[in-house]
Amino acid sequence: MKNNEIQGGLHKSVINWFPGHMAKAKKELMQKLKLVDLVIELRDARIPFSSQNPLLKELIGNKPRLIILSKSLMADQNITKKFIDYFNSENILALDVDLVNGKNVSLIKNYITKAASEIINKRVAKGIINKEVKIMVVGIPNVGKSTFINKLASKRSLNVGNRPGVTKSTNVWIKITNEYLLLDTPGILWPKFESEDVAAKLALCGAIKDELLPIQDLTIYGINYLKEYYPQALKDRYNLTNLGDPLQIIEEIGKNRGALRRGGEIDLDKVYKLFLQDVKNAKLGAISYERPSE
Repeated sequence: MKNNEIQGGLHKSVINWFPGHMAKAKKELMQKLKLVDLVIELRDARIPFSSQNPLLKELIGNKPRLIILSKSLMADQNITKKFIDYFNSENILALDVDLVNGKNVSLIKNYITKAASEIINKRVAKGIINKEVKIMVVGIPNVGKSTFINKLASKRSLNVGNRPGVTKSTNVWIKITNEYLLLDTPGILWPKFESEDVAAKLALCGAIKDELLPIQDLTIYGINYLKEYYPQALKDRYNLTNLGDPLQIIEEIGKNRGALRRGGEIDLDKVYKLFLQDVKNAKLGAISYERPSE
């Protein structure tokens, strides 16, 4: 079943989720990209498509790229492997990591070296040696960009400031090894999107605020998705006997969890919040909310 069949009544509308103007964001990203040799893009392993920056795909051109799928222990490992294979088939190097628990963190610098190998080899062929590869890290909110940069920029890393010949702006460069410089810059975000499906996935994974979507619609979307792809996880978490209509599931969750008003009426708002919090905190187990075949 495709995602457009399990949206559960999400309203079709353009959703503004970050203040700003698309043209301004696009211009800023273009300026940053001119300064770097390699782009590292962090995406949420649970939603590798929905958590990509659409501006980057348009502007990056032939510049080398490394995709880091963060929070990988919260995602379905079988699906994550399929995404890694998918990106590799598109000639994009990808690595899944968990920055909190340390999964594959030790491999990050090796993958950066792989991603930068073509640049380095071309320079060597031209007799250019000891020139640092300049890197920019991009990522949407709550994907772990700051943690990732901190992992790269260890205590021994040097802040080299505005380097002559590199840029005249106020960009700050961090020397993470003798070979690599990291551009320390705020994340570049797009201010709106027209897909309620993308919005729902971002909200379920905590990248945007729940308030940007009707909470009942978002809850139904999540329940329908879990019914389709992870029914046992849904049953186990909420001690459900069967998976029927999503509204019936919501009521059963309310009864089983004691989310009741005076008189025994189900407190629907409490159930919505409980469910969405469980999803964000991976209380239903390792779940992926999209697949490379979609």
